Amino acid sequence: MSENSFEKDSLGWQFHKLQQKFGEWWELQTYQTTAKLPEVDLPSWLDNPTILMIAKGMAWLLFAFLLSWAVIQIIRLLSPYIYGLRNQINLTTETREKSKLELSVTAWLNKSQKCQEVGNYGEACRCLYMAMLQGLNDRGIIPDKPSRTDGEYLELIQQLSRPLPYQKLFITHQQLLFGNLEVSAAVFAECQKAYQQIRDEKN
Repeated sequence: MSENSFEKDSLGWQFHKLQQKFGEWWELQTYQTTAKLPEVDLPSWLDNPTILMIAKGMAWLLFAFLLSWAVIQIIRLLSPYIYGLRNQINLTTETREKSKLELSVTAWLNKSQKCQEVGNYGEACRCLYMAMLQGLNDRGIIPDKPSRTDGEYLELIQQLSRPLPYQKLFITHQQLLFGNLEVSAAVFAECQKAYQQIRDEKN
């Protein structure tokens, strides 16, 4: 078998020939279609600058409408996530506002102890956190403001002489709310130790 016959019988060569035939056929089809189309002269009034300006304006309006529609659709898709995030951020503030009106530091500590006794360590840690905030308010160190977020509280407590125990309670509370932290007895013991350090500092 000669080299030329091998090249003509190879799969690559046959594929190349098939591509070539298809290209020629496609070119023939498109040429015949365009040859059948009549030549159309556009009306002279389309050359008017006013008409062109109106057409451009309408095109921009259409573009603006489509863009607005796309933005609205994106907002609708994302709104559950946006509202969920906003609700999570506001949850801490609302809980703090309602709870502070109802309970004193002592009441929060008693509630924390009861939660600990039944093994509800997450709620017990939250009660220690609320007792800490109430104590800061009662002592006039950081007065309560319903609009104040945990982040703002965290910035304020960093200015205290011993911020670490406060930070421990804040971080644990944040992890409870947003990080789905499973609070064990050991985690509660750490929070209790942090709160005890805060009490020792007061005395």
